[in-house]
Amino acid sequence: MCTYITGHLNTVFLVEHHKEILRYIYYHQNQDGGWGLHIEGHSTMFCTALNYICMRILGEGPDGGQDNACARARKWIHDHGSVTHIPSWSKTWLSILGVFEWSGSNPMPPEFWILPSFLPMHPAKMFCYSRMVYMPMSYLYGKRFVGPITPLILQLREELYAQPYDEINWKGVRHHCAKVDIYYPHPWIQDFLWDSLYVCTEPLLTRWPFNKLIRKRALEVTMEHVHYEDESSRYITIGYPNGDYFKKHLARIPDYLWVAEDGMKMQSFGSQQWDTGFAIQALLASNLTDEIAPTLARGHDFIKKSQVKDNPPGDFKSMYRHISKGSWTFSDQDHGWQVSDCTAEGLKCCLLLSMMPPEIVGEKMEPERLYDAVNVLISLQSKNGGLPAWEPAGEAEWLEMFNPTEFFADIVVEHEYVECTSSAIQALVLSKKLYLATGRKRLINLLPLLHCTLKMYKWQMVHGTGIGEFASHMVPGLLLEG
Repeated sequence: MCTYITGHLNTVFLVEHHKEILRYIYYHQNQDGGWGLHIEGHSTMFCTALNYICMRILGEGPDGGQDNACARARKWIHDHGSVTHIPSWSKTWLSILGVFEWSGSNPMPPEFWILPSFLPMHPAKMFCYSRMVYMPMSYLYGKRFVGPITPLILQLREELYAQPYDEINWKGVRHHCAKVDIYYPHPWIQDFLWDSLYVCTEPLLTRWPFNKLIRKRALEVTMEHVHYEDESSRYITIGYPNGDYFKKHLARIPDYLWVAEDGMKMQSFGSQQWDTGFAIQALLASNLTDEIAPTLARGHDFIKKSQVKDNPPGDFKSMYRHISKGSWTFSDQDHGWQVSDCTAEGLKCCLLLSMMPPEIVGEKMEPERLYDAVNVLISLQSKNGGLPAWEPAGEAEWLEMFNPTEFFADIVVEHEYVECTSSAIQALVLSKKLYLATGRKRLINLLPLLHCTLKMYKWQMVHGTGIGEFASHMVPGLLLEG
């Protein structure tokens, strides 16, 4: 959709790309004609509408596609209330595309970026991924940006709705969401907030003089954050369709794509560091060192090169970023975002490999870089002893009441995770044993808190509360208990 809106669809995606993307879409269409949030999920309006639009953008006709894919998808959409019942985030995307009206979306005012940062509603308090989504969305909402209205867009306006596009009561569909999409129902206080902003605030901020005094400034500040994230993540993020910023993004698109047996897929980012770390640990446990020395050496080299060498550029704290020097990301160094368990697993690999002859696994990592990794882990620890994934946790839990998405829960603020806590314990214990004589007292004070936190999580799981988030929480629990 983004490349279509910006006019770069056929530049980025060649004919063979089109075929492979369509093959993936056809392969995972459900029997009822829709698509789920994941390939085994039940059909949802969010995914069915976006897949339908994607098929049409890639050249399929209204009744085209393998096994009448488009017609079946459109029937599913109409049977479930039409696209007026698509979730909130999708309303934004469709408004940008031009097949939905901004007046049918709940407000996403960019003015939140110019509020004092100590306020609980400031984006600085958000979970990093929600903040990264809200950032460009709030800018585009503030500008009421709409892409070119092409003949295809006009056709989609006719195909996606059960009534004429011009007769839809857009104000009345703001809170509509198909039942099959609802995982987190909005509490009444959230709808009251959106209604208040919609009725009272937006009419003021979009008219003179407030559109010049307040909204203009809010948009400028928001774009400053966008450009900062562009540069610090090496353009794994948005920009103008013909500008240098955007062209740098286009160059990164192939990083997200790969072809599998079911067609072409796109990922949010790679998992190179994560996969390499666990693969190296598994190989070390095999006791086949002499037979796999080149593999270990190359893996060691990749892990060392993937460590983030510096903090985010400039005054990163004013951009609401945490320290990253010494960390590892989920993918590679370019990504730039520290992840606690990725850092812990990378540190473990380097420590384990440091105990082996350098002629087999290569030169060991410098101690100072190991200290940097430990520093990142300690900096992320919460008062309750646990570790979050990306940034320090601790913001007010009641902010989750204002989660605007209907299909995700617990995404407004950062939380601690048993998996991250477990990985950190293992890495810090190994660090203390092998290297870190300095800072020993700090580590000794830290570890009981971490262990107690893990025991607390396991106690909760035994009593019926599942804490793990990444489908691996039983394994770290067993490792620590052992």
